[in-house]
Amino acid sequence: MTSTTTSQQELFRFLEDRFACAQACSECARSCALRASLVDPDGTENQELVRRRGIMCAEVCDATCRVLSEQNQVDEGAIRAQLEWCRQVCLESAHVFDAHPGAEESAKACRDCARACGEFLATLR
Repeated sequence: MTSTTTSQQELFRFLEDRFACAQACSECARSCALRASLVDPDGTENQELVRRRGIMCAEVCDATCRVLSEQNQVDEGAIRAQLEWCRQVCLESAHVFDAHPGAEESAKACRDCARACGEFLATLR
């Protein structure tokens, strides 16, 4: 009976981590899309970089959230690849946002998402 309880606890933990990661991805996508929409499309090269990075990060986070919500339809290898890609894009985006005044909240959302992806990745190994 103990092994059943342990495996149920592991499953609950896995699902909680998966949900937390999907939630962080969703929040990051929202924040990055908002950040991109606030940048003047005819602005400086730095502003254009922030806009493009915001759009890319929002798209990757949104795709990751969708993959995580597809319970059994995606294999673990594909989930790992998506999480690693999302983690990397979020870290790069946070770095770009750090150099842009007013983008601190987006940088934090990106770092939170990267951390959640890393934590969920650890449960898959």
